[in-house]
Amino acid sequence: MRSDRVDWVDYGKGICIIFVVMMHSVLGYHAFTGQEGWMGHVVDFAKPFRMPDFFLIAGLFLSRSIDGPWRQYIDRKVIHFAYFYILWLALQTLVFEADQILSDPGAVGLIFLKQLVFPASSLWFIHQLIVFYLITRLIRNVPVAGVFAGAALLHIVYYTWAQQTGGPENHAVFTGWSVTDRIANWYVFFFSGYAFAPFVFRLARFMADRWGAAMTTLLVWALANGALVWAGWSELPGISLALGFAGAFAIVSVASLLVHFRTGDFVRYAGQHSIVIYLSFYIPMRIAQKGLAATGIIPDVGTASALVLVVAVAAPLIFHRLIRNTPLIALYERPAAFRLTPRKKATLNSGSLGDVGAS
Repeated sequence: MRSDRVDWVDYGKGICIIFVVMMHSVLGYHAFTGQEGWMGHVVDFAKPFRMPDFFLIAGLFLSRSIDGPWRQYIDRKVIHFAYFYILWLALQTLVFEADQILSDPGAVGLIFLKQLVFPASSLWFIHQLIVFYLITRLIRNVPVAGVFAGAALLHIVYYTWAQQTGGPENHAVFTGWSVTDRIANWYVFFFSGYAFAPFVFRLARFMADRWGAAMTTLLVWALANGALVWAGWSELPGISLALGFAGAFAIVSVASLLVHFRTGDFVRYAGQHSIVIYLSFYIPMRIAQKGLAATGIIPDVGTASALVLVVAVAAPLIFHRLIRNTPLIALYERPAAFRLTPRKKATLNSGSLGDVGAS
């Protein structure tokens, strides 16, 4: 293991990015075929904690930079992610609206511009990170207990409202803007990663040192999470908050155990390059979905969905390795021309989504 990285964080990000890609891969393939497969049950199981854990881990290292100069903070937390969001949104728009580019380029341009304010593509997480970094910087001197209580209350109110208006996946039902709805939904987890990072790191060490107890705890959690999902109670106000944190801590525990047993190197590698996967999984995923659905070469929907997931995760990593010594690396590494401050030395968990991936 490399000494300049926090290994369990890499594993945690790897698990998170795989679950996120899994959701898009499986549900997208279900939509293509009009059928559902066994992978859908895995997606349902992960739903209560998939995004809470992603946001919690993204905030873990923010305390290292939140009090730095504004110029440096804007460069590494706003311009950094804005560069990738705009670049990849443009690429996705060109690919998926190719049939309209010649016939109605103005409409394509409007689609692109609208998503700068109303993010609807798979890239929304990067857009939301910018918002969360700015909010947290601005309220950094507000008492932690007050912010946490307010964010938790917002989450509960959001889910209470969403239950009456189409469910929590129907963004913009609460405020009319998906960005503010996602603040209500997810900010409590991002802020907790930032504010309670010492606790999270202690939990990781505790679970690694007591792996027997950790595995027992994880079994109990998995049974409880699965039961609540199966009963249809996982999105009830309050329960959704509890399951989000329980699942996030479960993923931290699993990541620590993977480090302890020195296994799952692919998961760690995916976590190290989570931004590579997140930025570029969508295009190979859609190609795989359309190809498998059109040919029917794999009749089992669950197995075909799993193959789409493998392609969507592996293709970006392979592509990244092929171009890392070429000018195309600008797809994943921000060029000096788009920086306000010199590039920070690549230490800790850089190259992945989250605070230290923002250098």
